[in-house]
Amino acid sequence: MNLADMLGCADIQQLSRIAGEYRCECNGNSKNELIQTILSAVNRREVFEEQVGRMGLEDLRFLNSLLFDSRSSFSLEDLTARIQQSKFGEVQPLEAAGVPVESARKPKTNAQSSKRQSKAAALKAKELTPRDVILKFKHQGWLFNGLAGPNRYMFQVPADLKAKLRETMERKLMLTVEAAEEPQAYRDEQGLLTEDLYALLRYVQRNEIPTAADGSMYKRNLLQLLELCGVRESLPAKGEWRFGYGRKFHVYPNRLSLLYDYALDGRLLSEASEQLTITATGEAYLAEEQKDVTARLYKYWLKLYRTPIPNMVAIVHWIDCLAKQWVTAESLQRTLLPYIKPFYYDTAESIFAQRIVAMMLHLGLLRVGEHERYGTVVRMTRLGSAIISGSE
Repeated sequence: MNLADMLGCADIQQLSRIAGEYRCECNGNSKNELIQTILSAVNRREVFEEQVGRMGLEDLRFLNSLLFDSRSSFSLEDLTARIQQSKFGEVQPLEAAGVPVESARKPKTNAQSSKRQSKAAALKAKELTPRDVILKFKHQGWLFNGLAGPNRYMFQVPADLKAKLRETMERKLMLTVEAAEEPQAYRDEQGLLTEDLYALLRYVQRNEIPTAADGSMYKRNLLQLLELCGVRESLPAKGEWRFGYGRKFHVYPNRLSLLYDYALDGRLLSEASEQLTITATGEAYLAEEQKDVTARLYKYWLKLYRTPIPNMVAIVHWIDCLAKQWVTAESLQRTLLPYIKPFYYDTAESIFAQRIVAMMLHLGLLRVGEHERYGTVVRMTRLGSAIISGSE
Protein backbone atom coordinates (compact mmCIF):
# COMPACT_ATOMS: atom_id res chain seq x y z
CA MET A 1 0.00 0.00 0.00
CA ASN A 2 1.12 3.53 -0.77
CA LEU A 3 0.91 6.59 1.47
CA ALA A 4 -2.34 7.86 -0.07
CA ASP A 5 -4.04 4.53 0.65
CA MET A 6 -2.86 4.48 4.27
CA LEU A 7 -3.83 8.11 4.86
CA GLY A 8 -7.31 7.24 3.61
CA CYS A 9 -7.57 4.51 6.27
CA ALA A 10 -6.21 6.71 9.10
CA ASP A 11 -8.50 8.55 11.51
CA ILE A 12 -8.66 12.34 11.57
CA GLN A 13 -6.66 12.52 14.82
CA GLN A 14 -3.65 10.80 13.25
CA LEU A 15 -4.00 12.90 10.10
CA SER A 16 -3.96 16.08 12.21
CA ARG A 17 -0.77 14.95 13.97
CA ILE A 18 0.94 14.16 10.66
CA ALA A 19 -0.17 17.51 9.23
CA GLY A 20 1.25 19.25 12.30
CA GLU A 21 4.57 17.43 11.86
CA TYR A 22 4.84 18.76 8.30
CA ARG A 23 3.57 22.21 9.36
CA CYS A 24 0.61 22.00 6.97
CA GLU A 25 -1.92 24.82 6.93
CA CYS A 26 -5.38 23.49 6.16
CA ASN A 27 -8.84 22.84 7.56
CA GLY A 28 -8.23 20.36 10.38
CA ASN A 29 -11.84 19.19 10.29
CA SER A 30 -11.73 18.07 6.66
CA LYS A 31 -10.21 14.62 6.20
CA ASN A 32 -9.92 15.08 2.44
CA GLU A 33 -8.15 18.43 2.79
CA LEU A 34 -5.77 17.01 5.40
CA ILE A 35 -4.85 14.10 3.11
CA GLN A 36 -4.26 16.33 0.07
CA THR A 37 -2.14 18.81 2.05
CA ILE A 38 -0.02 16.03 3.60
CA LEU A 39 0.57 14.41 0.19
CA SER A 40 1.57 17.77 -1.26
CA ALA A 41 4.09 18.33 1.56
CA VAL A 42 5.54 14.82 1.38
CA ASN A 43 6.11 15.12 -2.37
CA ARG A 44 8.49 18.03 -1.84
CA ARG A 45 12.11 16.78 -1.82
CA GLU A 46 13.35 19.46 0.58
CA VAL A 47 10.75 18.40 3.17
CA PHE A 48 12.08 14.86 3.23
CA GLU A 49 15.69 15.99 3.39
CA GLU A 50 14.85 18.21 6.35
CA GLN A 51 13.06 15.35 8.14
CA VAL A 52 15.95 12.91 7.66
CA GLY A 53 18.51 15.62 8.47
CA ARG A 54 16.87 16.21 11.87
CA MET A 55 16.95 12.55 12.86
CA GLY A 56 19.30 11.26 15.55
CA LEU A 57 21.63 8.35 14.89
CA GLU A 58 19.50 5.80 16.76
CA ASP A 59 16.41 6.79 14.75
CA LEU A 60 18.42 6.53 11.52
CA ARG A 61 19.55 3.03 12.49
CA PHE A 62 15.95 2.02 13.18
CA LEU A 63 14.82 3.52 9.88
CA ASN A 64 17.61 1.65 8.08
CA SER A 65 16.38 -1.64 9.48
CA LEU A 66 13.02 -1.08 7.74
CA LEU A 67 14.08 0.32 4.37
CA PHE A 68 15.39 -2.89 2.80
CA ASP A 69 13.08 -5.38 4.48
CA SER A 70 10.86 -7.09 1.92
CA ARG A 71 8.09 -7.76 4.44
CA SER A 72 4.92 -5.69 4.10
CA SER A 73 4.11 -5.54 7.83
CA PHE A 74 5.88 -5.67 11.20
CA SER A 75 4.65 -6.73 14.62
CA LEU A 76 4.96 -4.51 17.67
CA GLU A 77 7.48 -6.98 19.13
CA ASP A 78 9.58 -6.86 15.96
CA LEU A 79 9.68 -3.05 15.92
CA THR A 80 10.55 -2.97 19.63
CA ALA A 81 13.45 -5.38 19.06
CA ARG A 82 14.75 -3.28 16.16
CA ILE A 83 14.62 -0.12 18.25
CA GLN A 84 16.54 -1.84 21.05
CA GLN A 85 19.15 -3.05 18.54
CA SER A 86 19.63 0.53 17.33
CA LYS A 87 20.98 1.49 20.77
CA PHE A 88 24.72 0.73 20.68
CA GLY A 89 25.42 2.05 24.18
CA GLU A 90 27.87 4.71 23.00
CA VAL A 91 29.37 6.88 25.73
CA GLN A 92 28.17 10.38 25.04
CA PRO A 93 30.58 13.33 25.46
CA LEU A 94 30.04 15.37 28.61
CA GLU A 95 29.35 18.45 26.50
CA ALA A 96 26.47 16.59 24.80
CA ALA A 97 24.95 15.96 28.21
CA GLY A 98 25.21 19.64 29.10
CA VAL A 99 28.19 19.24 31.46
CA PRO A 100 31.07 21.68 30.71
CA VAL A 101 34.48 20.01 30.34
CA GLU A 102 36.08 22.42 32.82
CA SER A 103 33.64 21.52 35.56
CA ALA A 104 34.10 17.84 34.79
CA ARG A 105 37.81 18.13 35.56
CA LYS A 106 37.32 19.75 38.98
CA PRO A 107 37.06 17.61 42.14
CA LYS A 108 33.43 17.16 43.15
CA THR A 109 32.03 17.92 46.57
CA ASN A 110 29.26 15.71 47.97
CA ALA A 111 26.66 18.30 47.02
CA GLN A 112 28.06 18.62 43.50
CA SER A 113 28.23 14.84 43.15
CA SER A 114 24.61 14.52 44.25
CA LYS A 115 23.57 17.24 41.83
CA ARG A 116 25.45 15.53 39.02
CA GLN A 117 23.75 12.19 39.78
CA SER A 118 20.35 13.89 39.73
CA LYS A 119 21.15 15.45 36.37
CA ALA A 120 22.29 12.10 34.97
CA ALA A 121 19.08 10.47 36.22
CA ALA A 122 17.02 13.21 34.57
CA LEU A 123 18.87 12.73 31.28
CA LYS A 124 18.28 8.99 31.45
CA ALA A 125 14.59 9.58 32.13
CA LYS A 126 14.39 11.64 28.90
CA GLU A 127 15.59 8.68 26.81
CA LEU A 128 12.85 7.65 24.41
CA THR A 129 11.24 4.28 24.95
CA PRO A 130 10.45 2.00 21.97
CA ARG A 131 6.81 3.10 22.29
CA ASP A 132 7.90 6.76 22.03
CA VAL A 133 9.92 6.03 18.89
CA ILE A 134 7.04 4.17 17.24
CA LEU A 135 4.67 7.06 18.05
CA LYS A 136 7.17 9.54 16.61
CA PHE A 137 7.38 7.58 13.35
CA LYS A 138 3.56 7.34 13.28
CA HIS A 139 3.26 11.12 13.68
CA GLN A 140 5.65 11.55 10.73
CA GLY A 141 3.45 9.31 8.61
CA TRP A 142 6.19 6.70 8.22
CA LEU A 143 4.41 3.95 10.18
CA PHE A 144 0.74 3.00 10.11
CA ASN A 145 -1.18 0.36 12.02
CA GLY A 146 -4.72 -1.01 11.91
CA LEU A 147 -7.46 0.64 13.94
CA ALA A 148 -8.98 -2.46 15.54
CA GLY A 149 -8.61 -6.20 16.04
CA PRO A 150 -5.35 -8.07 15.40
CA ASN A 151 -4.24 -5.44 12.84
CA ARG A 152 -4.00 -2.90 15.64
CA TYR A 153 -0.56 -4.25 16.52
CA MET A 154 0.69 -4.76 12.95
CA PHE A 155 2.58 -1.85 11.40
CA GLN A 156 3.34 -0.96 7.78
CA VAL A 157 5.65 1.47 5.98
CA PRO A 158 4.02 2.94 2.84
CA ALA A 159 5.77 1.46 -0.22
CA ASP A 160 6.21 4.78 -2.06
CA LEU A 161 7.41 6.46 1.13
CA LYS A 162 9.98 3.71 1.67
CA ALA A 163 11.39 4.38 -1.81
CA LYS A 164 11.58 8.14 -1.11
CA LEU A 165 13.31 7.53 2.22
CA ARG A 166 15.86 5.24 0.53
CA GLU A 167 16.62 7.90 -2.08
CA THR A 168 16.98 10.59 0.59
CA MET A 169 19.25 8.41 2.74
CA GLU A 170 21.36 7.52 -0.31
CA ARG A 171 21.92 11.20 -1.11
CA LYS A 172 22.84 11.85 2.53
CA LEU A 173 25.33 8.95 2.68
CA MET A 174 26.82 9.67 -0.74
CA LEU A 175 28.05 13.06 0.49
CA THR A 176 30.74 11.39 2.62
CA VAL A 177 31.87 8.72 0.12
CA GLU A 178 35.00 9.61 -1.85
CA ALA A 179 35.11 8.66 -5.53
CA ALA A 180 38.31 7.05 -6.84
CA GLU A 181 39.94 6.09 -10.12
CA GLU A 182 40.23 2.53 -11.37
CA PRO A 183 43.33 0.84 -9.89
CA GLN A 184 45.94 -0.79 -12.12
CA ALA A 185 45.09 -4.19 -10.62
CA TYR A 186 42.23 -5.51 -8.52
CA ARG A 187 40.85 -8.76 -7.14
CA ASP A 188 37.69 -10.17 -8.66
CA GLU A 189 36.62 -13.59 -7.36
CA GLN A 190 33.45 -14.08 -9.42
CA GLY A 191 32.65 -17.77 -9.74
CA LEU A 192 35.48 -18.98 -7.49
CA LEU A 193 33.27 -19.72 -4.49
CA THR A 194 31.02 -21.94 -6.61
CA GLU A 195 34.08 -23.74 -8.02
CA ASP A 196 35.42 -24.34 -4.52
CA LEU A 197 32.07 -25.71 -3.35
CA TYR A 198 32.38 -28.35 -6.06
CA ALA A 199 36.04 -28.88 -5.08
CA LEU A 200 34.91 -29.55 -1.49
CA LEU A 201 32.29 -32.06 -2.64
CA ARG A 202 34.74 -33.84 -4.97
CA TYR A 203 37.37 -34.05 -2.22
CA VAL A 204 34.91 -35.67 0.19
CA GLN A 205 33.62 -37.97 -2.57
CA ARG A 206 37.12 -39.26 -3.41
CA ASN A 207 38.60 -39.57 0.07
CA GLU A 208 37.85 -41.21 3.40
CA ILE A 209 37.77 -38.34 5.87
CA PRO A 210 37.74 -39.12 9.59
CA THR A 211 36.52 -36.35 11.89
CA ALA A 212 36.88 -35.38 15.51
CA ALA A 213 33.98 -35.87 17.93
CA ASP A 214 32.56 -32.43 17.00
CA GLY A 215 32.59 -33.31 13.28
CA SER A 216 35.65 -31.20 12.42
CA MET A 217 38.21 -32.44 9.92
CA TYR A 218 41.71 -33.16 11.16
CA LYS A 219 44.48 -30.76 10.19
CA ARG A 220 45.97 -33.03 7.51
CA ASN A 221 42.72 -33.25 5.52
CA LEU A 222 41.95 -29.60 6.14
CA LEU A 223 45.30 -28.47 4.69
CA GLN A 224 44.84 -30.75 1.67
CA LEU A 225 41.41 -29.24 1.04
CA LEU A 226 42.70 -25.67 1.37
CA GLU A 227 45.36 -26.47 -1.26
CA LEU A 228 42.59 -27.35 -3.71
CA CYS A 229 40.71 -24.08 -3.21
CA GLY A 230 41.05 -21.21 -5.69
CA VAL A 231 41.56 -18.75 -2.82
CA ARG A 232 44.16 -19.75 -0.21
CA GLU A 233 43.32 -19.20 3.44
CA SER A 234 45.33 -19.65 6.62
CA LEU A 235 44.08 -21.70 9.54
CA PRO A 236 42.66 -19.71 12.48
CA ALA A 237 45.29 -18.86 15.09
CA LYS A 238 45.29 -20.87 18.31
CA GLY A 239 43.35 -19.14 21.08
CA GLU A 240 41.65 -16.77 18.62
CA TRP A 241 38.11 -15.79 19.63
CA ARG A 242 35.85 -17.16 16.88
CA PHE A 243 32.12 -17.73 17.27
CA GLY A 244 28.77 -16.49 16.01
CA TYR A 245 29.29 -16.87 12.26
CA GLY A 246 28.50 -20.54 11.71
CA ARG A 247 28.94 -23.95 13.29
CA LYS A 248 32.50 -24.51 11.98
CA PHE A 249 33.67 -20.89 12.17
CA HIS A 250 35.71 -21.65 15.30
CA VAL A 251 37.92 -24.20 13.50
CA TYR A 252 37.84 -23.36 9.77
CA PRO A 253 38.90 -20.15 7.95
CA ASN A 254 36.13 -17.66 7.11
CA ARG A 255 35.56 -18.60 3.47
CA LEU A 256 35.82 -22.36 3.90
CA SER A 257 33.61 -22.17 6.98
CA LEU A 258 30.83 -20.61 4.87
CA LEU A 259 31.18 -23.30 2.18
CA TYR A 260 31.26 -26.15 4.68
CA ASP A 261 28.23 -24.91 6.63
CA TYR A 262 26.33 -24.39 3.35
CA ALA A 263 27.13 -27.97 2.28
CA LEU A 264 26.15 -29.36 5.68
CA ASP A 265 22.89 -27.39 6.04
CA GLY A 266 22.00 -28.21 2.43
CA ARG A 267 22.56 -31.90 3.22
CA LEU A 268 25.23 -32.17 0.54
CA LEU A 269 27.60 -33.59 3.18
CA SER A 270 26.94 -35.70 6.25
CA GLU A 271 28.79 -35.98 9.57
CA ALA A 272 28.11 -39.39 11.14
CA SER A 273 30.12 -41.93 13.16
CA GLU A 274 33.15 -39.59 13.11
CA GLN A 275 33.23 -39.71 9.32
CA LEU A 276 32.52 -37.02 6.71
CA THR A 277 30.73 -38.34 3.61
CA ILE A 278 28.95 -36.99 0.56
CA THR A 279 25.18 -37.53 0.35
CA ALA A 280 22.98 -38.43 -2.61
CA THR A 281 22.01 -34.73 -2.79
CA GLY A 282 25.70 -33.84 -2.91
CA GLU A 283 26.25 -36.33 -5.74
CA ALA A 284 23.39 -34.69 -7.65
CA TYR A 285 25.04 -31.29 -7.08
CA LEU A 286 28.25 -32.60 -8.64
CA ALA A 287 26.29 -33.77 -11.67
CA GLU A 288 25.38 -30.08 -12.24
CA GLU A 289 28.94 -28.84 -11.76
CA GLN A 290 28.64 -26.15 -14.43
CA LYS A 291 25.78 -24.45 -12.56
CA ASP A 292 26.67 -21.23 -10.72
CA VAL A 293 25.22 -21.11 -7.20
CA THR A 294 26.48 -17.64 -6.18
CA ALA A 295 22.93 -16.36 -5.54
CA ARG A 296 22.21 -19.30 -3.21
CA LEU A 297 25.50 -18.81 -1.38
CA TYR A 298 24.70 -15.09 -1.00
CA LYS A 299 21.30 -15.82 0.58
CA TYR A 300 22.86 -18.38 2.89
CA TRP A 301 25.60 -15.92 3.91
CA LEU A 302 22.94 -13.33 4.84
CA LYS A 303 21.02 -15.92 6.85
CA LEU A 304 24.17 -17.07 8.68
CA TYR A 305 25.56 -13.61 9.51
CA ARG A 306 22.31 -11.76 10.30
CA THR A 307 22.25 -12.82 13.94
CA PRO A 308 25.59 -11.20 14.90
CA ILE A 309 25.01 -8.35 12.38
CA PRO A 310 21.25 -7.54 12.66
CA ASN A 311 21.20 -4.76 10.03
CA MET A 312 23.44 -6.62 7.60
CA VAL A 313 20.90 -6.54 4.75
CA ALA A 314 20.79 -2.73 4.88
CA ILE A 315 24.61 -2.45 4.99
CA VAL A 316 25.00 -4.73 1.95
CA HIS A 317 22.37 -2.74 0.03
CA TRP A 318 24.08 0.54 0.90
CA ILE A 319 27.42 -0.79 -0.36
CA ASP A 320 25.66 -1.69 -3.60
CA CYS A 321 24.16 1.82 -3.84
CA LEU A 322 27.32 3.73 -2.87
CA ALA A 323 29.96 1.69 -4.74
CA LYS A 324 28.50 1.50 -8.27
CA GLN A 325 31.79 3.12 -9.33
CA TRP A 326 35.23 2.91 -7.70
CA VAL A 327 35.25 4.50 -4.22
CA THR A 328 37.78 4.51 -1.39
CA ALA A 329 37.26 1.74 1.15
CA GLU A 330 38.16 4.16 3.96
CA SER A 331 35.37 6.64 3.11
CA LEU A 332 32.85 3.83 2.61
CA GLN A 333 33.75 2.37 6.00
CA ARG A 334 33.59 5.78 7.69
CA THR A 335 30.13 6.38 6.19
CA LEU A 336 28.61 3.04 7.22
CA LEU A 337 30.44 2.39 10.50
CA PRO A 338 27.85 4.26 12.65
CA TYR A 339 25.26 1.68 11.54
CA ILE A 340 27.32 -1.40 12.49
CA LYS A 341 27.05 -2.66 16.06
CA PRO A 342 30.11 -4.41 17.57
CA PHE A 343 29.65 -8.11 18.32
CA TYR A 344 31.57 -9.34 21.36
CA TYR A 345 35.17 -9.69 20.13
CA ASP A 346 34.39 -8.10 16.75
CA THR A 347 34.68 -4.32 16.50
CA ALA A 348 32.54 -2.40 14.02
CA GLU A 349 35.71 -1.96 11.92
CA SER A 350 36.51 -5.68 11.79
CA ILE A 351 32.87 -6.53 11.02
CA PHE A 352 32.89 -4.13 8.07
CA ALA A 353 36.28 -5.23 6.71
CA GLN A 354 36.30 -8.98 7.43
CA ARG A 355 32.69 -10.11 7.75
CA ILE A 356 31.14 -7.91 5.07
CA VAL A 357 33.61 -6.48 2.51
CA ALA A 358 35.95 -9.52 2.45
CA MET A 359 33.03 -11.94 2.18
CA MET A 360 31.40 -9.84 -0.58
CA LEU A 361 34.72 -10.15 -2.42
CA HIS A 362 34.74 -13.93 -1.94
CA LEU A 363 31.14 -14.13 -3.17
CA GLY A 364 32.09 -12.22 -6.31
CA LEU A 365 29.84 -9.27 -5.44
CA LEU A 366 32.66 -6.76 -5.00
CA ARG A 367 36.03 -5.94 -6.56
CA VAL A 368 38.86 -4.76 -4.31
CA GLY A 369 42.02 -3.03 -5.54
CA GLU A 370 44.95 -0.92 -4.37
CA HIS A 371 45.49 2.55 -5.83
CA GLU A 372 48.74 4.44 -5.31
CA ARG A 373 46.82 7.65 -4.60
CA TYR A 374 43.55 6.48 -3.02
CA GLY A 375 44.72 3.39 -1.12
CA THR A 376 42.25 0.50 -0.98
CA VAL A 377 39.37 1.00 -3.42
CA VAL A 378 36.20 -1.05 -4.03
CA ARG A 379 33.50 -1.37 -6.67
CA MET A 380 30.43 -3.56 -7.09
CA THR A 381 30.44 -6.15 -9.86
CA ARG A 382 27.55 -6.34 -12.30
CA LEU A 383 26.73 -9.80 -10.95
CA GLY A 384 26.80 -8.46 -7.38
CA SER A 385 24.31 -5.68 -8.10
CA ALA A 386 22.02 -8.12 -9.92
CA ILE A 387 22.05 -10.60 -7.03
CA ILE A 388 21.53 -7.96 -4.33
CA SER A 389 18.67 -6.33 -6.24
CA GLY A 390 17.09 -9.76 -6.63
CA SER A 391 17.17 -9.80 -10.42
CA GLU A 392 19.63 -12.73 -10.60
